[in-house]
Amino acid sequence: MQRSERHRVIIRAVDSGARSIADLVTLTGQSPVTIRRDLTELAEQGALRRIRGGAAPVVQRGTQYPFGLRQTSDAPAKQALAAAAAARVRPGDSVLIDNGTTALAVADQLAGLGITAMALSLHAAAALARVPGNQVIVPGGTVGPDDLSFTGAGVAEAVEAMRFDVAFIGACAADPASGLTVADWNDARVKRAAIASARSTVLVATADKFSRTAAHRFGPLADLDVVLTTPDVSPVVLEELRVEGVEVQLVEQED
Repeated sequence: MQRSERHRVIIRAVDSGARSIADLVTLTGQSPVTIRRDLTELAEQGALRRIRGGAAPVVQRGTQYPFGLRQTSDAPAKQALAAAAAARVRPGDSVLIDNGTTALAVADQLAGLGITAMALSLHAAAALARVPGNQVIVPGGTVGPDDLSFTGAGVAEAVEAMRFDVAFIGACAADPASGLTVADWNDARVKRAAIASARSTVLVATADKFSRTAAHRFGPLADLDVVLTTPDVSPVVLEELRVEGVEVQLVEQED
């Protein structure tokens, strides 16, 4: 089991409750030495809390894992999803790029394409502007300290003032019963504005997002026009999306 996959398994296990080192050895097939090293690294990143003989959750419902940790999680799948998202954009389009790690991968794919793009994080803005060609707009306002996202009421107003051919949005969670949810109330408000201002709203998300919930709802799945996700998504989720008239594209990652 590769390190990134092992870390993901450990985080998911601990997120459901305290786990002993022996539990995690059984779950991952790794040695206690390796698990202790993993727990130390993940605790330093803020993904879990070390306790005697194991680890316990540190992230509560409605909060986010650190940006750096999320960026390395499922990186090949996110790159494949980003390439599929970028293929839907043409020079001259007006595009919104959400905050978050998957949206950042999309922004990187769109660099120099010749679009007008509003970026909802400094990370995405820098990626869009790293080569000449795009007109890159940022909404201003307060910048978050971890993911460098723009937050506050003024951001939603800036989004509402534009019209987008396509909005690429992310979500902390997209469980069909709970709808589209995120950890932050202001972020939810901005995403609602993005959906209202876009001709086409595209959710770009790995399959695990469809089995989670977060604290703040910004819409039902029916608000989406397109979902780009990975082939391991649940058939139940696929059926829910198709019943709602949402186009679904399953994206294989390259070997």
